[in-house]
Amino acid sequence: MTRLAVVMTPERADDVISADTRELLAQNFDVSWAEDVSPETVAALAKDSDVLLTSWGTPHLDKAIWADGNGPKAVAHAAGSVKRLIDPAVLDQGVAVFSAGGRIAWSVGEYCLAAMLTLARRLPRFDAAIREGGWKQTGFRGSEIADQQVGILGASSTARALIAILKPFGCDLVVYDPYLTGARAKELGVRTASLEETLQSGFVSLHVPDVPETKGLVTRKLIEQLPDNAVVINSSRGPAIDQQALLDHVLDGRIYAALDVYDPEPPKFDEKTLAAPNLLLTPHVAGDTKEGHLALAGYVLADVLKWLDDGSRGPSFVDPAVWSIGA
Repeated sequence: MTRLAVVMTPERADDVISADTRELLAQNFDVSWAEDVSPETVAALAKDSDVLLTSWGTPHLDKAIWADGNGPKAVAHAAGSVKRLIDPAVLDQGVAVFSAGGRIAWSVGEYCLAAMLTLARRLPRFDAAIREGGWKQTGFRGSEIADQQVGILGASSTARALIAILKPFGCDLVVYDPYLTGARAKELGVRTASLEETLQSGFVSLHVPDVPETKGLVTRKLIEQLPDNAVVINSSRGPAIDQQALLDHVLDGRIYAALDVYDPEPPKFDEKTLAAPNLLLTPHVAGDTKEGHLALAGYVLADVLKWLDDGSRGPSFVDPAVWSIGA
């Protein structure tokens, strides 16, 4: 039977491994459970395993684990990005890596929809008004997202999840991504556009990875050109946007924003920023849901089993060819 080592803390295992997935493990693998995640423990378990099941908190997997030509044949990461987990040189040795980023993407997509609806309907402003004794004569009115233009920066897995979620709303979905082909855009049901045109949308959602090309992607000049009352959502990476420029336009009441990521993290804001009713702030939790976390291990293990069976590459397979532009 295939040997699998669960190299995460017991607390993390309870967080990302559902009861059904534990049964799947018992039925398909000879399982070893790490008592701790020290580099020494992880290395020792890795040497005797065919598959490693990892998650947040698992230390960096040193390429020395594979130095003798042995080591695990597959690494299944029940979390998102694998860039800090594993040296890409290991992929050249034929090691298959799987990431649950695609499952997390759906949770992020739901967050983005929630943020869009919350800010489009001006719910924080209505909430603040009624707490201050107001009623219907607030002087402002919410908007709908149906049939509106939504600009999406990046065609990542989180962007694709949001695209799927927005389909019933009939939105005009405009995507800026230098790597998105016309054929793929047609498959997704979106149209491609320049960065400038994409940012001329009533709703803008960022879905770019943290790579040198995306740092400072949305500049102050571009933010100044956003339409009045635009809703900007950043659930990707803080450095992708000029955060201070965005906040300047939020605080003067011109636009709305929902921020789940920051530069730096955690952020430190003054009282005026914290009190802004057109600013929605969350602590990097867009992909963090109860159901989503419990599904993570099962998501990657389903693809690992198919790969072990016939070499097929499921949706969680990390393609070495796109490592450099991945999240």
